[in-house]
Amino acid sequence: MIYADQINTEGFTIIDNVYTNDEIEELILIIESVTESEVENTTFRKSQDLFAIRQFHKEIPQSIPFIFNHKLNDIIELTFGKGYFITKSIYFDKPEKSNWFVAYHQDLTISVNKRIDAENFENWTIKQNQFAVQPPTSILENNFTIRIHLDKTTKENGALKVIDNSHSKGIVRVENLETENETICEVEKGGIMIMKPLLFHASNKTTNNERRRVIHIEFSNQQLPSGLEWSEKMIF
Repeated sequence: MIYADQINTEGFTIIDNVYTNDEIEELILIIESVTESEVENTTFRKSQDLFAIRQFHKEIPQSIPFIFNHKLNDIIELTFGKGYFITKSIYFDKPEKSNWFVAYHQDLTISVNKRIDAENFENWTIKQNQFAVQPPTSILENNFTIRIHLDKTTKENGALKVIDNSHSKGIVRVENLETENETICEVEKGGIMIMKPLLFHASNKTTNNERRRVIHIEFSNQQLPSGLEWSEKMIF
C-alpha cells in the first residue's frame, strides 16, 4: 500500500512504467486519427499555446481499452479499492513553444448533468452546455485524479508543481497558501501521476522546446444527492 500511504500523506504519487512505449504510441495514434479530422468539435480547444479535448473518454472512446491496461487497473484497485468510475477526463497537448502557464489552484468543481439546488453545492457555472459545481468538501476529499504522460515531462516543459500535503487542509484561499514545500513532479513517458483534487498544483511555461501531452482522468465512487448525476460518468 505504498502508493496509498504517499497519496494520503503528500497528496500525490508518481509511478513509472505503467505503459510500454508501444502502448503510448498506440494511444497517440488513436488521438491523432481523431483530432486531425475533427478540429472544429466544440469540446476541442486549440490555440498556439494549448490544445485540449474535454470529455476525452466520450470523444475518443476507442482509447479506453488502451488506457485501462492491467497495470493501471491493479494500481487503482490496490490503492483505492473497487467501485470507482470516471467522472471527468481532459487531454492536454502543450506544444513545444507554449507560453501557457497555470497558477496555483485546487480542483474544486465536478461536472454534472443539470443544475439542481442541493445543500452545499455552490458556485455553479456552465461552459459548452456542461454544468460544473463545487460540491461538499467530503466529495472532493474522496476523489482522485490520474494523469497519464504521453511524453517525458520535466520542469522545462511544464511539469506540475505541487505543494506537498496541501490537500489535507481543506479548501484554502490561494493568498493564504504556504509554498515552502514545493515539489516539481517530473514523470517519464509512460508513467502516471496520481493526485488528490485539493492538492495545490500549478505549471510553468515551456522553455526547452519539448512537447507535453497528458491525459487527465478524475475518479469517484460516490452517488450524488438530490437527483444530481455525474455528466461524464463511465464505468471502466
